[in-house]
Amino acid sequence: MSEENDEAEIWQRACADSGDAFAELFRRHRDSVFRRASALVDRLQDAEDATAIAFFELWRRRKAVTLVDGTVLPWLLVTVANTARNQRRSGLRYRRLLATMPREEVAPDAEQEAVSIIEAEVLGVRLREALARLDAKDAALLTLTALDGLSVADAAPLLGLSPGAARTRLMRARRRLQSDLGSHSPHLTWFLAEGERA
Repeated sequence: MSEENDEAEIWQRACADSGDAFAELFRRHRDSVFRRASALVDRLQDAEDATAIAFFELWRRRKAVTLVDGTVLPWLLVTVANTARNQRRSGLRYRRLLATMPREEVAPDAEQEAVSIIEAEVLGVRLREALARLDAKDAALLTLTALDGLSVADAAPLLGLSPGAARTRLMRARRRLQSDLGSHSPHLTWFLAEGERA
């Protein structure tokens, strides 16, 4: 059996919900997908995240994905490239936001700077953990509106929601996120407010 026909058969099994078949596709293509992601982002972690997202999307959309020349690799490469580009745009937006924040006239000493870095890291971890506790659609909705810059109306159909349902879910998700983050939430006003756009 040729490699191409072999993958077509594996893909058929994956589409029939075979975890083993999907694992085989991951084994075959992860290195190529990771290399593409690495070429488009600055950090190893971002490349790993983009690779994971591409394979997650392949599994999630397996009923709609079609093979190109008998393989899912082209679809994966396009998906990981789009994901990596979105990550870069989100990172740029975040850095621009940080650049607009007021700064002290006097440069902080090394200890203050270290404390600030640690606080930012802790806040980032807490935010990731809080997002992970949300329903997957709610977390995706927050991310699409706050980081990727989409309006609620544009994000809703990507998640299979009506704009009205998306607005309701977004409001509840922001409320839960503020509750989970407690006293840290004032530092995230920009993140939560980004989701206000209709």
